[in-house]
Parts: sequence; C-alpha cells; structure tokens
Amino acid sequence: MKGGRVTDDALRSSRAVVIGGGIAGVTAALRLADAGLDVTLLEGRPRLGGLAFSFRRGELAVDNGQHVYLRCCTAYRWFLDRVGATSLAPLQNRLDVPVLDVGRIAGPRLGRLRRNALPVPFHLAAGLAAYPHLSLAERASVSRAALALGRLDPDDPALDTVDFGSWLARHGQSPRTIEALWDLVGVATLNATAPNASLALAAKVFRTGLLSEPGAADIGWAGVPLGEIHDTLARTALDAAGVRTELRTRATSLTRTEQGGWTVGTQGERIDADTVVLAVPQRETHDLLPVGALDAPERLLDIGTSPILNVHVVYDRKVLRRPFFAALGSPVQWVFDRTEASGLTGPGQYLAVSQSAAGEEIDLPVAELRARYLPELERLLPAARTAGIRDFFVTRERTATFAPAPGVGRLRPGARTRAEGLALAGAWTATGWPATMEGAVRSGFSAADVALRALGRSHEHPLQEAA
Repeated sequence: MKGGRVTDDALRSSRAVVIGGGIAGVTAALRLADAGLDVTLLEGRPRLGGLAFSFRRGELAVDNGQHVYLRCCTAYRWFLDRVGATSLAPLQNRLDVPVLDVGRIAGPRLGRLRRNALPVPFHLAAGLAAYPHLSLAERASVSRAALALGRLDPDDPALDTVDFGSWLARHGQSPRTIEALWDLVGVATLNATAPNASLALAAKVFRTGLLSEPGAADIGWAGVPLGEIHDTLARTALDAAGVRTELRTRATSLTRTEQGGWTVGTQGERIDADTVVLAVPQRETHDLLPVGALDAPERLLDIGTSPILNVHVVYDRKVLRRPFFAALGSPVQWVFDRTEASGLTGPGQYLAVSQSAAGEEIDLPVAELRARYLPELERLLPAARTAGIRDFFVTRERTATFAPAPGVGRLRPGARTRAEGLALAGAWTATGWPATMEGAVRSGFSAADVALRALGRSHEHPLQEAA
C-alpha cells in the first residue's frame, strides 16, 4: 500500500464512475481509487475544481472568487494533503481578523477579532473585551448568546425551521451586534444574512468554528491560484491513483443494467460501472437520477441558490498593507490582497473584494459596480485616493452555493439513494455543513463510503487514518 492506496491488481475488479469533477467528485474518485477500484471521472468543463477555479486575464491568474477555510475544516485539510497542497494554503498561527469601521461619525476605526491560547471559551474573551465596534453591554450580550448557542444541537431537526436572525434577537442581540459580529462571520461562511439562514447551519458554523477548540477558527487561504490546487495538483493526484479523467465529457444518461450494474452515457461513449457517484449540482442530479432513486426527487429543485460577487481592482501602487480585512459601515464586506498569488509584476497591487449573499448586486452592470466600489475602497484605504487604476473587472457566481434558508435541511438528501450502487455527492447534500469546501469533501467521503459498502469493500474513514 502506498499513500493509503491498494496496489494489488487483483483487487481492481470493480469499476466506478464519478460524474462531476468538483471538489466533491475529485474526493470521491480519490477515495474509490485508494480502495482499489478502477475509477473513471467525467467532467463537462475543460478543468477540474468546480466553482473553485482560476482563469487568465492578461498577466494575471485570477480566482473566480476568494475561498478560505478554517483550521476546524479537517476534511478539506485532508484534501490539501492528499493532493500535495498543504504548504500552498497555510493557516494563520492564531485567528486575527482586522475589522475597519468607516461608518462612525467620529471617523474610521480599526478593531480586531482575535484569540489567544487559553481554553474554550476563554480563548476569545480578551479579544471580545477589546473589540471596539461594540459597546460594553453589547459585548456582554454576545457572551450570553454564545453560551446559549453552545448548548444547541445542530443535528436537531427543529433548529432547521428557525431563522438565525430571530434566534439572535430573542437572545438580546442588537442590530449593531448582528452587523458587527454575527453577520460579519456568518455572511462569509453561510452566504446569507442571519434572517435568511437556518439556525441549524448557523449553529454548526459558530459552534464548530468558535466554540469547539481554541484554534478552530484560524483562517487559511490559498497563496497560489485556486486552479493550481483544485485542477493541476488534483489531476496529478488522480493520475497517480490510476483514475481515468475525462474533461469536456458530460454525462447524458444513467441507466441500470439487467445485471444490476450501471451504464453511463456520454456524447462519445457508454461506460459500464458497478457503482456510480453523482457529484454534480442539484438540478443536474435531478435530471440524471433514475426513477425511484429518491423518494421525492422534486425536492432537489426546491433547494435554492445564493450568489457571490467578486470585484477585482488592480492599482498602480500598494494601497493595503494587510493580507485582508473586513469592513463595517460600507457595502464592502471583505478585501483580500491577491497580488502575489496572481503573479502581478511591477509596483502595483491587486485587491479582490468578496461580496457574499449578493442578490441585489449580482446582475448590476460593471460600470455601476465600479462607481459604487471604487469610492468605497477610497473611504477604507486612504492610499487608494491617489492611486491609479490599472484594471477593474467583476466575476459573478449566480449559483455559488445552495441557499442555507430555514427548512433547507429536509430538502438535502444523504449520500445513499434507493438505487443500489448509486451515491450522491456535493456540498448541497446532507453533510451537516453549509456550502463550503469542507462540506464538499465530506460529501465525497460519504459517497465513497456508500459505494464501497455496497461492493462489500472494507475501508477506513480518511480522517481516522490521519488521526
């Protein structure tokens, strides 16, 4: 065995097809190949990575959007290690988020959300006590709400019917507290504001990230283009595992054979398999599902989506000294320095403004977004007022994530279907997590587990192997 992969050719008798080459599909393909299956991975795009990808714009390598993860994202950290990318997406030593408030009458003020090395919940106490964007009474109310949140069980179905905003209001959280703390974190992780987010998913995010262990919320992000990790290195890992990867190849049909196996149709061929993992978005999954595979397949069409907008600005000089910051009192949510990762040369600086839950802006013309965001960046960054603009452009993901609205939990199917040998994967499936890279990897784990159990293959969960 090398790298957890079975190499005995005698075990390579079962065939698997994974439909979809996003993070979930790549994870499932790697796990199935590691367990000794002959795996074919089909992806309709000319690249792997799903919605975590890069493209070229002149000299720049541009990510379609800013993706981050946390230290508590153990499954995604496994993925990074599996494809050899851990050093390319480092974590902070300790959580430290600069938060700049430009909405104050007295003028802009910088605060920080950070932790120390004390045990939970004391690891955040000092940082909260010094957080200048909330009053003393508001900080005290946050502590009480956090303790109440820690007593919730995210797996309780009743929590999925409640919206996070109402729960916060019942627990004494003012509109300012929600804006300056709960939504500051929640919008970026849930892709929804508190009134539009399921309490179950919000509880999962805050309990796991802030209340599980001191370092759980330390932030990591790629120091290279996303495509280098999720496409180039992922493809190298798949090749090494013996996976046949077919790009620009879309599955058009999925049918059961008389022998109990599966046939996957594409425009160019028909592929026979003993097991299939469907790792595509929910609407595409609905269209490919065989009759009877789910009790209520129409529920997949009821899972809404939420957009993310990214505004990209290349200045002719350095205007930001920090790697990132969050903003209050401004339409701007989060700003990241992408200069080094993009390959920009010369004295300029490339900033990416990440706007989650951007339903009101996602279809605005570029000129209107330019008129809105360049002045806001000048408010936030005084050095930008005298800097020249070398480039300005926008990337839009209109269906970036599933919408984490109250009630979505009952719509998300598990990995197992009623059709033997057919499993589902994708961050939109019932992972217990919102639509994150962590959820995508976990869904790939679950789908591979279902497939291997159906084939009678012994296997260990990858996080158990790494423990």
